[in-house]
Amino acid sequence: MTSESRTMTTGTALDAETSITIVDPRNSSEVGTLESATREQVALAVQLARSVQPEWEAMAPAERAGMVRAAAGALRDGADRLAELNARETGRPVEEALAGIEAGAATLEQYAELGPLHRGHSLCGSPLATDYTVSQPRGVAALLTPWNDPVAVAAGLLGAALVTGNTVIHKPSERCPHLGQLLGDLLSPCFPAGVLTTLTGGPEVGGMITMEDGIDVYAHVGSSASGARIARAAVLTGAHVIRENGGNDPLLVDADVDPAWAAEQAAIGAFSNVGQICTAVERIYVHEDIADRFCAALAEEARRRNAPGALAPLVDRRMRDEVHRQVSSAIGMGAEPIEGGVVPEGPGAYYPATVLLNCSDQMDVMNEETFGPVAPVMRVSSFDEGLERAASGRYGLAANVLTANIENAQKAVARLKVGTVKVNAVFGGAPGGSAEPRGDSGQGFGYGPELLDEFSTVKVVHIEAPGKPTQP
Repeated sequence: MTSESRTMTTGTALDAETSITIVDPRNSSEVGTLESATREQVALAVQLARSVQPEWEAMAPAERAGMVRAAAGALRDGADRLAELNARETGRPVEEALAGIEAGAATLEQYAELGPLHRGHSLCGSPLATDYTVSQPRGVAALLTPWNDPVAVAAGLLGAALVTGNTVIHKPSERCPHLGQLLGDLLSPCFPAGVLTTLTGGPEVGGMITMEDGIDVYAHVGSSASGARIARAAVLTGAHVIRENGGNDPLLVDADVDPAWAAEQAAIGAFSNVGQICTAVERIYVHEDIADRFCAALAEEARRRNAPGALAPLVDRRMRDEVHRQVSSAIGMGAEPIEGGVVPEGPGAYYPATVLLNCSDQMDVMNEETFGPVAPVMRVSSFDEGLERAASGRYGLAANVLTANIENAQKAVARLKVGTVKVNAVFGGAPGGSAEPRGDSGQGFGYGPELLDEFSTVKVVHIEAPGKPTQP
């Protein structure tokens, strides 16, 4: 939810804070213009959500779950239209967009199953009394979701918030407002009026939402700067905060792994979705014993992706400018580009898969979130040195370790202060996994069954029989 240019460029632009114009990052053609929500519309949406929330909460959990399941069907019915808008607004290939939409529909179905099973606990008290806990919705939830996987991320938050009895105000990213509006148009009819409202707009609309009285929980996936602002706003409103924010995920490559396989893993982590993934590989520490072979193989992986038509564009030129600024700054400080690193000519927001050697901790590509197809590499003399460097920094989203040494793997799990540690696979994991980010990467569980707890409050109940009056 960062500020955008006020003039139309490749990507998103705001016109006097009243409308959003999007151009296609693939060819710079105009996608369209949407009006931003006004302060009055934000206030009315929150008032409506608040007024219908008690009735939504009183509904049987299975009935709410049935509507969430119907929303999954509506999502699949609109998949082709959503994928086309995803491609036009963010540059994501249609096939990948469809996969994200299917993931979103499956997540809605998962929460439809989990919602009615969300239960409290019996407590051990007097044998003549009953003690237990019940979960209740927090109330009105404001969901502020990103552009890099817009349907899957939104569906997860929507499913968990709605099935637990919260009403929802959803603000999709200003970088894909047409997709966000269509998503709302598809899903809102599955629920009673006022239960799900979509508001489009730029950062000023997000600011209005977070300052509005009557919101009980903010859930945000996006930049650390925006997440920090939301957390500060919650101090004044008392709202609960769930946020998954930026990352600077390290990849630590031990001396005992196959360099070609390690380079393949690094490329998948750094270049998938053009590096625009929260848990992308952002910095690489490779043992000097295999560094030459690893770097040569990684450069070849990048060259393969830089073949004509193989790599999608970045979301817009503003993002490309920031990625190239970090790369250029690193080169100026001594990094060696062995592949990529040059802005291509022509329309759109394309940027090549880039491999930088001889990087240092002082470079932005090593200590900030780049969010582009850049693989900065630093050689280390030992696994312990690499682990010490990998464990540094202000972010704590995820980390990756490639090693055949179980002791080194366990050491990394213990020392890395992140929500997720992945050993010998940069992506993947069991269904339902949920972790708490650390540091500037956020707070709270953003996925899995634990997300139901985040959208709920716990009440303790004690019941016993009435006593008899005391005799004088």
